[in-house]
Amino acid sequence: MDHTLPIETLSDEAAKAELATLARVLGDANRAYHTNDAPDLSDADYDRLKARNLALETRFPHLKRADSPSDQVGAPVADGFSKVRHVQRMMSLGNAFDDSDVSDFVGGIRKFLGLGADAPLAFTAEPKIDGLSLSLRYEGGVLVQAATRGDGETGENVTANARTIADIPQTLMGAPDILEVRGEVYMSHDDFTALNTRQEAGGAKPFANPRNAAAGSLRQLDAAITRARPLRFFAYAWGDLSSPLADTQMGAIERLGALGFQINALTARCDTSQAMIAHYRGIEAQRATLGYDIDGVVYKVDDLGYQARLGLRSTTPRWAIAHKFPAELAWTRLDEIDIQVGRTGALSPVARLAPVTVGGVVVSNATLHNEDYIAGLDAQGGQIRGGKDIRVGDWVQVYRAGDVIPKIADVDLSKRPDDAVPFVFPDHCPRCDSAAIREPGDAVRRCTGGMICPAQAVEKLKHFVGRAAFDIEGLGAKQVEQFYHDGWIREPADIFQLETRYGSGLQQLKNRDGWGDKSATNLFQAISDKRRIPLARLIFALGLRHVGEVAAATLARHFGTWGALIGAVDQAAGEPAYAAAEPKARKAALPDSPAWASLTGIDGIGDVLAEALITALQQPAERASVTRLTDQLDIQPAEAPAQSDSPVAGKTVVFTGTLEKMTRAEAKARAEALGAKVSGSVSAKTDLLVAGPGAGSKAKKAADLGVETLDEDGWLQLIGDL
Repeated sequence: MDHTLPIETLSDEAAKAELATLARVLGDANRAYHTNDAPDLSDADYDRLKARNLALETRFPHLKRADSPSDQVGAPVADGFSKVRHVQRMMSLGNAFDDSDVSDFVGGIRKFLGLGADAPLAFTAEPKIDGLSLSLRYEGGVLVQAATRGDGETGENVTANARTIADIPQTLMGAPDILEVRGEVYMSHDDFTALNTRQEAGGAKPFANPRNAAAGSLRQLDAAITRARPLRFFAYAWGDLSSPLADTQMGAIERLGALGFQINALTARCDTSQAMIAHYRGIEAQRATLGYDIDGVVYKVDDLGYQARLGLRSTTPRWAIAHKFPAELAWTRLDEIDIQVGRTGALSPVARLAPVTVGGVVVSNATLHNEDYIAGLDAQGGQIRGGKDIRVGDWVQVYRAGDVIPKIADVDLSKRPDDAVPFVFPDHCPRCDSAAIREPGDAVRRCTGGMICPAQAVEKLKHFVGRAAFDIEGLGAKQVEQFYHDGWIREPADIFQLETRYGSGLQQLKNRDGWGDKSATNLFQAISDKRRIPLARLIFALGLRHVGEVAAATLARHFGTWGALIGAVDQAAGEPAYAAAEPKARKAALPDSPAWASLTGIDGIGDVLAEALITALQQPAERASVTRLTDQLDIQPAEAPAQSDSPVAGKTVVFTGTLEKMTRAEAKARAEALGAKVSGSVSAKTDLLVAGPGAGSKAKKAADLGVETLDEDGWLQLIGDL
């Protein structure tokens, strides 16, 4: 589901569906993080989805779910530990992501308390430790219970394990009779590295990051295992108390330190939001050298009387907020720049890095995007990184923000080697030596070798057998590479000739490593089974530039058959105006071309995609290869819409202007479900124009052509939705 659509455009039905998806995704993420110690979402992605959920609930309060993620803290406890019910709930924290959020937080506190801008108001600022929350209960100065946060109300009893942690005192002198100390269990970077070395030496799986290692160690059923793990503990809060620790947050933290707990030396008292942000910047600058993981700074109102007045929301205190760091950054050395060639011929530079841990993940590669990016330029020719280029040997700053491939943010010129030279981007393909051309306005340089380029050929073949394409069982990326390098296949059509071309193909194949009679027979049968293929899968499998799954399905739905699609492409390409115009001028040269409009008029298919279709399928070698393939296939026409008896079945509909009762996406989906074709432009083939407020040139053109025009209510009445 798309979680980026503007919330104001969503209908109740769409918002309800998205809230259900978010409840499931965030619930799974909570269980993965808190219960299983194996997070499957980055912090950045989790925070983004949770903020989206809250924004939806604010816009649609009547749709808030009983299991709303906004009302949840942590996750249920795992099996294997007894349960502990917290006397005072262990809360979560609201998040701030930039300086304005911090100013808004302070302003909101002043407004709630009725304090003027000049009235004194202090806060504490402390590092937010990336570990596992733990609550320690002392009675009469003796540790009697330790519990994880769990879901905030009920946690796991890990008392025996907590007693093995050196930073946790077993007894206290001078403490209140009842004292519940709260803090974070963590593992230092050095201890984490040493633990993983021992894990690997013993044949065990290494931990992904220090947080996972700490959580997994604390939650061992055998306390002896926990004792052998180097866990540490910072105290920063409290729960149930028989008497106050102090009058202020800072005073209470210092009291915990005096009782024998480890408190963070970077905790500071700040009198203004500017001082809070300055302290945040100072901690951020030290982050890489602290020796333990943090992911932000926590601000808390210092006056405990004010904290009591401010109180709590359902899951977060009003008097505290976590100012999260941006995507984690790390510095490392760039050892090499490799050029990879993709299935469309794009030359993609990749940075080979000295391995470095970024956000708990070891990174050794990063994308360099294109030659302009390496040179320190953006797509418009302006400077990025202050115009600093990237060279082999440079120290570079790497970041991740939930991205699969890390990126480079900056270069430290003070560490640049004296012999470092500017990187020269190749103008010939490193795999086949064909010219690598960069067309005007394109940021990417592309190999012109086509299928003679082994890199392109292999990547195209891998794409062809992919899950969303032909999905031939037993023929994956590894087998494609093997068959290509052995000369068995050079293009997709060769796959369907394997058994015929090699009369003894079965015998030859079964004698190869990893193959036998059964696997070879199964492969040939799987290939035969895929001769019958839906049109949309075929279009996607061809690997044409700009044609993804959605575009392939749209083309299949619109044209219905392979012959109709190829006919439209040939007709558009055959128009004199098209052939005569320069690529960038074709849109202007063909404003009234029915053939061009038959492609570009499809809703979701624009000029760029239409141009890519024509360019690929009009190249003689490419076209011949496609024809050799389609001659061996039974291409299934796109399925006819289920509701063929609707009043708009088979008609071409165009939507324009602002729709007020549904989004454009909803209107399109509804029309297609009723058997209509939705186009993005008005032509003589248009049957119906649905025009909302703000309709412009499309409404005028429809009037000139005599196309029937309805307003939104008229459309809804026609299809029976009003």
